[in-house]
Amino acid sequence: MRAAVYRGPNDLRIETVPVPRPGPDDLLVKVSVCGVCPTDIKKIHYGTVPPPRIFGHETAGTIVRIGKRVHNLRVGDRVALHHHVPCLDCHACRHRAFAQCATYKRTGITAGFEPAGGGFAEFVRVLPFVQPGVVKIPAENSFEEGAMLEPVNTVLKAVKRLTLLPGDSVLVAGQGPIGLMFTRLLQLHGMRVLASDLLEKRLKLAKRFGAEWTFNPTQQPGEKKPSNPKSSRSLRTSAAAKQQLDAAVLAVPSDAALHQALSQVRGGAQILLFAHTKRGSLTELDLASVCVDEKDLIGSYSADFTLQREVARLVFSRKMDVRPLITHRFTLEQTAQAVALAANPTPDSLKILVGGSHH
Repeated sequence: MRAAVYRGPNDLRIETVPVPRPGPDDLLVKVSVCGVCPTDIKKIHYGTVPPPRIFGHETAGTIVRIGKRVHNLRVGDRVALHHHVPCLDCHACRHRAFAQCATYKRTGITAGFEPAGGGFAEFVRVLPFVQPGVVKIPAENSFEEGAMLEPVNTVLKAVKRLTLLPGDSVLVAGQGPIGLMFTRLLQLHGMRVLASDLLEKRLKLAKRFGAEWTFNPTQQPGEKKPSNPKSSRSLRTSAAAKQQLDAAVLAVPSDAALHQALSQVRGGAQILLFAHTKRGSLTELDLASVCVDEKDLIGSYSADFTLQREVARLVFSRKMDVRPLITHRFTLEQTAQAVALAANPTPDSLKILVGGSHH
């Protein structure tokens, strides 16, 4: 089969590799589509793990072979895959810190070499310990929607970490695909969302996804008078909203956004970091804002296995309609171009998928 093999930093090569051989407890899935995730981009660009590996973990496809000891799934089932599933029994799991579980940290889907997700290949082998994470895709939904379950799960997990009441105001900084999911899911939970981004096109999309107010953080009210009185009104309204924020979600790894959020949320509010994943990144904070003002600084990483049924209902019912988020589709042979675009997004690019092959 064909696969995009990671051979070192910024080195993805289309190679012919053996089709994985499933054991009696395994599944073999023919990949239809796989999303490009920032965590894979980081590994590819910075070489944070040794090669060779086949990345790609936001995967959906069709079961083509099934081990004799697998009974709850069938050949022909259209499925979405989760590459991490927790043990649900260890100290971390008992505290619902599933991403810290040793079992969860193991990758249970492979297309060959060290298991790394394997979605940037034509077939993947699904090991038994992650099969509880397999979700069947309804006939009326697409593989693309199935591939979006995992990223939506990570966002819903983060939303549930916030102790909010209906009607509370939340800033979502960054309106890329993840930020837009936050905007929509928070709105579905009854929150009033203030969305920020540097791109006007994304702010318009944020309105479609449920944002009550939008603003460009580089443009302050009164800085320059907008020619459109509606824009001026919007700026004044968003300025008022910023004075009464109950939480802020940072969907961009921006220290400036963190400092801005800390200064804008009320006392007792929460600030959730979702994109600060690069180790060694340091920033200065006024710790009195945490201690005296009781502003909580929290993080959220990866998915929550216990939410997958709720996520499936949201995505497959299209209450969380992921289809407008998907802007670019690449063939398997174009995986390097897909990763490059995801790493350096344009004003027109949001979620990028890899799927299909010329061969």
